Amino acid sequence: MVGQPQPLALPVVYINLDSDGDRRARLQAEFERLGLAAERFTATRWTELPQAEQDRLYSAALNAHQFHKPLVNGEKGCYASHLNAWRQLLDGPHNALVVLEDDVRPKPQFAAVIAAIAALPPGWDMIKLIGRDSEKLSRRAPLTPGFELVDYRRVPSLTAGYVVSRSGAQKLLASRVPFGRPIDVDLRHWWENDLRVQGVLPAAIALDETSFQSSIGAKVSEAGLGAKFRKFRRKFGYTVLNAWHGARR
Repeated sequence: MVGQPQPLALPVVYINLDSDGDRRARLQAEFERLGLAAERFTATRWTELPQAEQDRLYSAALNAHQFHKPLVNGEKGCYASHLNAWRQLLDGPHNALVVLEDDVRPKPQFAAVIAAIAALPPGWDMIKLIGRDSEKLSRRAPLTPGFELVDYRRVPSLTAGYVVSRSGAQKLLASRVPFGRPIDVDLRHWWENDLRVQGVLPAAIALDETSFQSSIGAKVSEAGLGAKFRKFRRKFGYTVLNAWHGARR
């Protein structure tokens, strides 16, 4: 589409490392094709942060308590990038912010979905724009033609795209600094900070083929009986707590 990109009902940012120029060019071309405006948000490279800032944001002790393995620098930088996006929302005038990672493709109905979310009454914290089809739902309601607003029984782990409100950003920044888990796992523990996480069905964005080539880097191996047992114990604990808190909601 030719012409001046049209601003959406809510501001849109996509998180992108300086070194990921190909991803940046592809996603920007996607938005230009749809005639929509989106702003690049510079991703954090963890190793470039001062040690004091690293220590403020990430807690190895919390990680040992909450997760089954240490986080790699790419996972820490990814989390820090989302934290910065939430701060940008609170520092600005908007009621909500669309946050995308750079390995997605907006669908043709993207603008209509964002407009419908912007028109929702207050009371929501985060609405995921993509989830896993296998996730079970507790409630669903019409959002805009062809799309529903859903409540999850189990929050999907994807952080490729979501809309966060000011209340959601406030809850997250108050409870997730320092962090000890990957961001996608932390967001699933909604009961720890009373985070209201909903979703859009079907997804308003799709994962690009570059999503299979993570810029986070290699993760710590889960080989060995000890690591596998710790992972099983965490997953079992999550299932129990999610069900218990979900029944009380």
